Amino acid sequence: MLRRILGLGALLVAPTLFADVQIGPRPYYLIDDMEEGWLKSTLDSCRDMPMEKSDFSIGHRGAALQFPEHTRESYVAAARMGAGIIECDVTFTKDRQLVCRHSQCDLHTTTDILAHPELAAKCTQPFSPAEFDENGNRTKAASAVCCTSDITLNEFKSLCGKMDASNPDALTVDEYMGGTANYRTDLYATCGTVMTHRESIALISSLGAKFTPELKEPSVTMPFQGDYTQQAYAQQMIDEYKSLGVRPERVFAQSFNLDDVLFWIAADPAFGRQAVYLDGRDSDASFDPSKPATWSPSMQQLADRGVKYIAPPTWMLVTLDGDGKIVPSVYAGQAKSAGLGIITWTLERSGLLKDGGGYYYQSITDAIDNDGDMYELLDVLTWDVGIDGIFSDWPATVTYYANCMGL
Repeated sequence: MLRRILGLGALLVAPTLFADVQIGPRPYYLIDDMEEGWLKSTLDSCRDMPMEKSDFSIGHRGAALQFPEHTRESYVAAARMGAGIIECDVTFTKDRQLVCRHSQCDLHTTTDILAHPELAAKCTQPFSPAEFDENGNRTKAASAVCCTSDITLNEFKSLCGKMDASNPDALTVDEYMGGTANYRTDLYATCGTVMTHRESIALISSLGAKFTPELKEPSVTMPFQGDYTQQAYAQQMIDEYKSLGVRPERVFAQSFNLDDVLFWIAADPAFGRQAVYLDGRDSDASFDPSKPATWSPSMQQLADRGVKYIAPPTWMLVTLDGDGKIVPSVYAGQAKSAGLGIITWTLERSGLLKDGGGYYYQSITDAIDNDGDMYELLDVLTWDVGIDGIFSDWPATVTYYANCMGL
C-alpha cells in the first residue's frame, strides 16, 4: 500500500520552507454544502483540529485550480495546503533539457510565449485568428501550437506561466491568451515562475514533499534530433533524481506509456519498483471498465509484469448500484484482486457539480448535485475502493479529509 511505503526514509536536503499546513476556507465550504448524515458530521467535527501534511494528498501540477500549473507558485501553494506529494509533468526543450509542462506542446495556452514575438515566431504553428461568416458565426477557431521542443532552455526560462486557457473567438494574441474557465481565477497569474525538472526537485525537496514526475508523451518524432530515444528520455528523468541524491522510495515515476513503466522496472528497479501506470485506455472506444474482456493487458497481466501501481481517472473506479449509491466498479475490484495499488485523478478539476461534474464524474452523474458530493465520492474511493492517494487541483480539500480520517 502506498500509504505504508511512503513513510520510508527521509531525503537529506534543505529544511522545509514552512511547517504549518494552511487549509483555507474551501474544505469548510464543501462540508457546509453536503447533505446531512454521518460523513458530514464526521468531517464537521474536525474543523478545529490542527492539520498536517499528508501523502494521501497529491498536488496535481501543484495547485492548478487557482495558480498557473507547474510554476513555483503553484508548487508552494500545494505544499502549504498539505500535499505530501507534488507532480512535475516532464517534457524536454530543443536542447534536450527537462522542464515541467503538462504537454510538450502547450506553451501557447500555459505561458505568455505568444506575447514574445521573437519566440512566437519559432512556434510549430504561429497564432492564427478566428474567422467568422457574415452572420457572425465562427467558421474557424483561433489557434496556435507552441512546443517546448521549439525553443531552448534559456528561452523557456524567459516565459511567464499563466492559467491554462485560450479564447477560440480571439482575433488578437491578447484575446487568445485569455479564456480562463469561470471556476478558476487569474488573480495569481501575473507571471508564474516556470520550472526546470531539476529546479522542481530542489524546490519540492525544500518543501518537505515527495515526487511524482510524469514522463509526457513526446509530440515530436522520436528519436528526437536523430539519436534522442524514448528510453534515453525516460532514463534522463530518473537520472536527475539520482544526481540530486533523492532516494528512490520518495519518487513515484508515472507514464501513460506502459513501455516507459516496464523500462523503469527492468533498467532501474529501485525506481521502477513504485512506478505508476497511468491508465488512459478509456480513450479507446472498445474499452469498458465494467467488462474485463475489453482490457488489454488485464490487471493480473500488469501485476505479473512487475507493475505495482495503476492510476485511472476517478470515474473508472466507481459506479452506481440499483439504489443509486456510489460503489466500487468492476475495474476497481479487479485491480485490488491483482494486488495493484491504486492512485486516482483528479479532484477539484471540474466546474460546479450541480451540473453533473463532467468527465471525472461521468459514471455517477445521477448521484451528483452539489459541490459537497465530492467528499461523498472521496469517501467511497478511500474506504470501499481502497485508493492509496488522489491527485487534486486544490490539495487542501484532500488534506482536510485525510487528517480528519486519520489516513
